[in-house]
Amino acid sequence: MTIDTREDIKLSNAQIAWRAAQDIADGAYVNLGIGFPEMVARYQPPARQAVFHTENGILNFGEPPAAGHEDWDLINAGKKAVTLKPGAAFFHHADSFAMVRGGHLDVAILGAYQVAQNGDLANWRVGNKGVPAVGGAMDLVHGAKQVFVITEHVTKDGKPKLVEKCTFPLTGVGCITRVYTSHAVIDIADGRFVVREKLAAMTMKELQAMTGGELVTDGPVTDLIVPEL
Repeated sequence: MTIDTREDIKLSNAQIAWRAAQDIADGAYVNLGIGFPEMVARYQPPARQAVFHTENGILNFGEPPAAGHEDWDLINAGKKAVTLKPGAAFFHHADSFAMVRGGHLDVAILGAYQVAQNGDLANWRVGNKGVPAVGGAMDLVHGAKQVFVITEHVTKDGKPKLVEKCTFPLTGVGCITRVYTSHAVIDIADGRFVVREKLAAMTMKELQAMTGGELVTDGPVTDLIVPEL
C-alpha cells in the first residue's frame, strides 16, 4: 500500500550517514555494510575516529584515495579502493569472520529493505529479486554488539520500510538496535519503535503515516538537526 509521505523535507543520504557517524564512540571497532553505509566513514567527528573493519581482511582503513591514485590490492568488501591508517592490519578472510563471530565488533551499520518493530532485519532479497545469498550480513547482525540501520524512511514507490513484520526473507532476528532514516532517529526497544529525533518540520502524526509499525515515545522527541552536505 502506498502512503502519504513528506519527501519534500527528507534528509539526503549524506546527511543520514553524517547523523549515524555522530553516535560512533572514539576507538570503536566498526563494520560498514556495502554501498550506502560506506558513506559513514566520511563523517567521523574530528576528535573521534572509529577503527573500520572489512570482511575481506583489513582493520583500520581510511578514506578513499584520490582518483588515479588507487591501489587495487587495497579494497574493501564492496571492491572499492581504500587507504590505510597507521597501525592498519591485514588478515585472512576466515580470521576476519572469526572477529565478527567472536563478538569483537562494537558496531555494524547496514542498509535495509525492511526493519520490523521487534528488530528483525531484511536486507538481502526482495521476493525473488536480490543477491544469490545473504552473505556476511547474517554474521554481522549477530556478532556485533550493536547493529544500526541507515535507510530512507519509505521505498521509491512510497511503501514503508519500517514495518510491523518483515515480509521479505530475513537477514537476522531481533538484531537491530537503532535506525537512522531520512526523517527520524528511532530506537528499537521491547519490540517497539521508539522515536528519539524527528525533523522539526513534520508532526508525529505525519511520521506515523509513513511508518508500517506503531511509533511510541518514552520521553521528549528532539529535533533531528544535520548540516548541509
